[in-house]
Amino acid sequence: MVRRLTVVCVLTMFVAVAVHAEKRYGPGVTDTQILLGQTMPYSGPASGYGTYGKAQAAFFRMINEHGGVNGRKIELLSLDDGYSPPRTVDQIRKLVEQEHVLAIFSSFGTPTNTAIVKYLNLNKVPHLFVTSGAAEFSDSKTYPWTMGWRVNYVSEAKVYGKYLRQTRPNVRIAALYQHDDAGRDLVRGLREGLGDRAETMLVATASFEVTDPTVDSQIVTLQASGADALFILGSAKPAAQAIRKVWDVGWRPLQFVSNTAASVATVMKPAGLEKSVGIISGAFLKDPTDTHWRNDSGLKEWLDFMKKYYPEGDVTDLYNVYAYATAQTMVQVLRQCGDDLSRENVMRQAANLKDLELPILIPGIRINTGPQDHSPVEQMQLQRFDGKQWALFGDIITP
Repeated sequence: MVRRLTVVCVLTMFVAVAVHAEKRYGPGVTDTQILLGQTMPYSGPASGYGTYGKAQAAFFRMINEHGGVNGRKIELLSLDDGYSPPRTVDQIRKLVEQEHVLAIFSSFGTPTNTAIVKYLNLNKVPHLFVTSGAAEFSDSKTYPWTMGWRVNYVSEAKVYGKYLRQTRPNVRIAALYQHDDAGRDLVRGLREGLGDRAETMLVATASFEVTDPTVDSQIVTLQASGADALFILGSAKPAAQAIRKVWDVGWRPLQFVSNTAASVATVMKPAGLEKSVGIISGAFLKDPTDTHWRNDSGLKEWLDFMKKYYPEGDVTDLYNVYAYATAQTMVQVLRQCGDDLSRENVMRQAANLKDLELPILIPGIRINTGPQDHSPVEQMQLQRFDGKQWALFGDIITP
């Protein structure tokens, strides 16, 4: 499936810093157009995440009404890969070799992006704001043409480990993790956060495949370990299944879910709101279910956007907030490029974001990048689910 989305990008909230010089164009660029590409799981086991691409398209449609990025329209080619790495490879090659896109923007998934990262770097194609927190996508030395966006999984889980070590040093921990690079990064970060207490505090682990029909057997095994804290480190569907099964078997550990599974719409509601009370996670975006932001201008802007441009989208779904923020970041990079829209300058500007504040980020969290810093968002705050919404607590943390 191909979704061809013609959009115009301009963000009046950002200060234009582009220097207009002699025009330099990379593939997919003309005086009137910038061509970007991405892959999304519009079908397959992770199809619920297709809302990322839909929300990004809606954002671009919104700003289409305001002119353009330095007078140029963006055409976004969004291809379905079904969350299948071999299919991702085929689609990305099509985007680069046949469609001649300038850059790959916000493609979804850890295994899918792992399958294309070497190809894109070999061909010096900007691979920006990957929709995954795998640490490899922030490794500027190994992959200089790739950049993540969110707090990476190792850093995120390190925060959870440090929190437990400081507040409940004698707790026995079990971890359920997705059997891929993302899950392994999260377990690694948890161990690093626990430090020299990791071997005594982390008493059991169990993994699952994203295609597994349930995680029931893993939960039963972890319960038998005697753990009184449980980390659920994976995507939305298995996280919802795990929360529900923990409740149904009468196990009442202190629970943590990774940020990717902190959606009220796709995790807490399917699991059961009453079964999710007390769960802890990390946040860097304003959660639309948190009444703390009821009168916040940034969230109001987002809600207005959703109502007008993506009315079929769920306004309780944090994935739609994430998509909005990544699209804003991409626009800022293109604005900074000015008339030098070579692939080299796109990467140069992506690595030159300084104290960028987005209205939808938690106050105090800013985006910063550099030639050796390919982690735009590096701060977060802990939050606890109260049965209706997430409630932030503690200070902004830099892992």
